[in-house]
Amino acid sequence: MNDPDTFDHDDGVPAPSEEASPDSGGLLQELHGALAEQVGRCIVGQQEAIRLLFISLVAGGHVLIEGVPGLAKTTLARSLAESLALSFGRVQFTPDLMPSDILGTQVFDFQKGSFHLVEGPVFTQVLLADEINRAPAKTQAALLEAMQEGTISLDGKPRRLPQPFLVLATQNPIEHEGTYPLPEAQLDRFLFKVVLDYPEIEEEIRILEMHRGDAEGLRESLGEIQAVTAAEDLLRAREEAFATRLEPGLRRYLIELIRATRDHESILHGASPRAALLLQLAARIAARLEGRDYVIPDDIKGLLLPLLRHRIFLTATAEVEGADLDEVIREVADGIPVPR
Repeated sequence: MNDPDTFDHDDGVPAPSEEASPDSGGLLQELHGALAEQVGRCIVGQQEAIRLLFISLVAGGHVLIEGVPGLAKTTLARSLAESLALSFGRVQFTPDLMPSDILGTQVFDFQKGSFHLVEGPVFTQVLLADEINRAPAKTQAALLEAMQEGTISLDGKPRRLPQPFLVLATQNPIEHEGTYPLPEAQLDRFLFKVVLDYPEIEEEIRILEMHRGDAEGLRESLGEIQAVTAAEDLLRAREEAFATRLEPGLRRYLIELIRATRDHESILHGASPRAALLLQLAARIAARLEGRDYVIPDDIKGLLLPLLRHRIFLTATAEVEGADLDEVIREVADGIPVPR
């Protein structure tokens, strides 16, 4: 299957300014390999989606997943949580969902004569926000503070959420009736937008071999997943990512890519400096997953689609002319010379 989140890379790459170890992935590479193996016990294919979810988790980001029903989005989220020994929660977003249904509320205990907090499903480490665009803006916004700060405010008091904390939000790309567009401020809180496609025929045959098709069979498959790490390891892996070298020339290349989205004739609003900061961290993690302690241009360019496709918007003219957002991003990237 052609991965929608990758470019064709034929550019040369600059040599690192310092001698680097041929195997510098360390903890990050080890954790990702073990994670992919365990998730593969339930999920066939989708290796790029698994990689992006892992990068986001290490970076402290969140992921918006778009795909038609039946592509195992929920199973992917549960498999990720199981393989990392993280707590898992799910919220089915509906038009009548209230913020308190996500965050929790104070309930009066008649026996004790006092109020106590009943925590909502947000008090978890991996939260699946299923069909997030079916809830109105007020409810969607209830997640904003949690996604950005890792805390929520109840009765004026901040409450810390378990760490690490990852929101996986899903939306259906073809069913728009009864849906609400996500606010731009909330879209910007997602590190990546991952687009899931139908599997190839051999992958679909493999799915039939692995799964019976009933709920009990799925529970058995999830039960076979073994935890490969703990939350503390993920936090240590993040520190490893911070130590990954990004040469000055590549830092300028990254900024030029982001700035070019602000000047393209087909783009209404370009990417913000926050997008550049997130791209820098994600590229460092991607480099470690390839066994390097330094970033190369492909680490940056290869993450542009999932990082930008929910942050930039086409002009009305471009939409009328049928412009494709992913193709516009590719055009932007191809217009910036790669450092040599």
